[in-house]
Amino acid sequence: MITIPLIDGPVAIRGALDIEHTPNGLLPHRLPAAARAQFPDNHTARFDGQPLTMVEAQPAGVRLAFRTTATTIELEVLPTKTVYKGASSMPDGVYDLLVNGRLAAQASTPAGNTLLLDMPARRFHTTPGQPGTVRFTGLPPEPKNIEIWLPQAEITELIALRTDAPVDAPTQSGRRWLHHGSSLSHCAEAASPTGTWPAVAARLAGVELTNLGLGTNALLDQFVARAIRDADVDLISLKIGTNLVTSDLMRLRAFTPAVHGFLDTIRDGHSDTPILVVSPILSPIIEDTPGPTVPDFDATTLRFRTLGVADDLAYGRLCLTIVRDELARITAQRADPHLHYLDGRTLYGQQDYTELPPPDGLHLDPAGYQRMGERFAQLAFNGPFA
Repeated sequence: MITIPLIDGPVAIRGALDIEHTPNGLLPHRLPAAARAQFPDNHTARFDGQPLTMVEAQPAGVRLAFRTTATTIELEVLPTKTVYKGASSMPDGVYDLLVNGRLAAQASTPAGNTLLLDMPARRFHTTPGQPGTVRFTGLPPEPKNIEIWLPQAEITELIALRTDAPVDAPTQSGRRWLHHGSSLSHCAEAASPTGTWPAVAARLAGVELTNLGLGTNALLDQFVARAIRDADVDLISLKIGTNLVTSDLMRLRAFTPAVHGFLDTIRDGHSDTPILVVSPILSPIIEDTPGPTVPDFDATTLRFRTLGVADDLAYGRLCLTIVRDELARITAQRADPHLHYLDGRTLYGQQDYTELPPPDGLHLDPAGYQRMGERFAQLAFNGPFA
């Protein structure tokens, strides 16, 4: 086996905006260092929802790409697995190996660190673990494009890549699409990293994906807008609103200028790049009722419930209906020929909710994410992204 350099070599690490050198190897980040310096240090601070330090380092959409004739490939990694106190453990993350764009093999490793999140107490603790290796064998011996997609909800430090044949740089395929959204774009519940709806849509459309789906953290932060502004991409979509309701972070008075400011910042670096603003998908528990929305760990299975009451809407609190109306108004008001709006209920609406209800009351199952990806590919890439 040959050890292939992961930096300054033939391997491309796609879908990450920054790569951190660690004592173990390399840690892909989905937000750049400048952005990470501007949100709270969750190792010392209490947090609401999932820590942004955790979710931005979970490599949704991040993959290693190269060309090779190798029949055996090994990737040594140090994962960090998330366990929620009071809930059943999540299964080990899945590594998807694609050959010439098609899923050819999957692997997992039980090794790694453990991050215990105590959501009611808003505390977390990390228990160190050992590295592990995922191995793919029996691959065809002819030259081929390889992609190894990292688990979308498992922080993954890259230690070593080994193959039984030399490796060449990959070819670029398609336009570059960046998508930003909430946990419903991060898609931790998808069966594997290529089963997230942005990955499904990217594959169908033949584009290169950067997924900035940040569970509980799509909050119109300016450091995220600046990261998108500075990204070298051809297409941008922004799924706005769900986390602002579930966190009860803003009132309508703050929401409208925050959306304008977010778009203004992105436009500073992408004056004529197509931008698609996507409103929330259907979520009955917060359609007409404000947040905050919290996990219920006392139930037999994890469920989400909202603590807001409809009467509070009169005081400027947000629900999904208000968010959709305001996003449609803002995009129309800006009169930007390269700015477009998509109602999220066209991706997942009432009929979909009846057929594929969210198991926890908020997040979709793998079939729901597959449907969303297929719908987005049809509506966006045959529409404003055509």
